[in-house]
Amino acid sequence: DVQLVESGGGSVQAGGSLKLTCAASGFRYIDGYCMAWFRQAPGKEREGVAAVDNDDEFTYADSVKGRFTISRDNAKNTVSLQMNSLKPEDTAIYTCAADPYTDYDPLSPLEYTYWGQGTQVTVS
Repeated sequence: DVQLVESGGGSVQAGGSLKLTCAASGFRYIDGYCMAWFRQAPGKEREGVAAVDNDDEFTYADSVKGRFTISRDNAKNTVSLQMNSLKPEDTAIYTCAADPYTDYDPLSPLEYTYWGQGTQVTVS
């Protein structure tokens, strides 16, 4: 079974940085999958933050461009999200997602089959 487990969340002051990591298991090579990070703040819809597809093309939400960087380590089967210059509006539960391919929008939650449990990020 595919499993995605996030780590690295926590509390940070505005302007600070955090790095989230998603450890993937149950499939052989992570580079054969599209991987993405989503977030959901209280009372808001789930929002795609960053994605990397299986051609290594990167997509970012406008709200995080220039501040967040998604990357993957194929040897370790992990995908990470480096978050810099954090703002209070970045506060949310961040969740990792995976799918063998995305058809239209790599930041749409409808494109993804596998999901982690999420990790809380709080920026004050």
